[in-house]
Amino acid sequence: MSSKIRMIALATAMLAGFAGIASAQEKKSLIVAEPTHGTGYLPLYVAIQKGFFAEENLDVKILTVDSGAGHTNAVLSGQAFAFIGGPEHNAFAKVKGGELRAVVNVVDRGNVYYVAKKGLAPKAGESMASFFKGKSIAVSFFGGTPNSITHYLLRQWKMDPKTDVTMKEMANGAVLAAVKAGAAEIGVTTEPALTRGIVEGIWSDPIINIPKDLGPYAYSTLNVRQASIKSEPDVVARFVRGVVKGLKFTDTHHEEALAVAKKEFPTMSLEDLKATIDRSFADEMWSKDGTISTKAWDTAEAVVLGATILKQPVPYDDIIDMQFVKATLAAK
Repeated sequence: MSSKIRMIALATAMLAGFAGIASAQEKKSLIVAEPTHGTGYLPLYVAIQKGFFAEENLDVKILTVDSGAGHTNAVLSGQAFAFIGGPEHNAFAKVKGGELRAVVNVVDRGNVYYVAKKGLAPKAGESMASFFKGKSIAVSFFGGTPNSITHYLLRQWKMDPKTDVTMKEMANGAVLAAVKAGAAEIGVTTEPALTRGIVEGIWSDPIINIPKDLGPYAYSTLNVRQASIKSEPDVVARFVRGVVKGLKFTDTHHEEALAVAKKEFPTMSLEDLKATIDRSFADEMWSKDGTISTKAWDTAEAVVLGATILKQPVPYDDIIDMQFVKATLAAK
């Protein structure tokens, strides 16, 4: 009897060991490329810090690539598993033969604000076309969404981006310094730089609030190679589940989300950071469940088509894949 017990115990130990090896093999390290480190991506940071990816046996790290389409190229080249950014980058790749898919939404409004140097603002009744004409604009590099929105607006106002204004393209993080130094009269910025500029007296409240003006907008989705969906569907599914958990937590736990933001932006005062996060909630910045609506893509597509950056329409299903979000939501 004792011999049989020892054999059973040995077999059990072996099975446990195999299970442990299998579990260790399932652990996956992933890199997510971002174009800037900003509070707009807070739900992603929440998913990392609160352990929602770890619950899915994923180790997710952030790589900041502050240059135009660098975050997209990091995924296309295989340096990163996913990038956070507009799905129009998937459309750009599609036109050139690349296959990328947006698998979960994060920022569902255009996280862009236009500010004028302190003391310089539109006069009562003055049109934006009149105000912008002849002025210098500090904006992200060509290919970045703030740049695309700027081209779109100028063309909506029947203005030529090359002759009616001076576009000064730079890294997202340099916009505040450019306006402060007088190198540009108008800044195209996001949080937390927006609040920082207000507090430092560089500019006042936004003269254009894109989240409110354009409504639902697939501004920052998480995007992967279609090859990843085909070869590692389980990894993509686990990744999406972690993101959705982060979105839901951010939406329902404002104070704890603020605490995460404080860890991500330790040099920013708590007062300024709270103002930043409160603005994002007020402007309905973040998706609550990861869904990318057709309306949100219609807006994003209209921007890049209107800016003539995207040369032809690209259908929703060619660049967006909601199967993982739908499966996640159905399982709740």
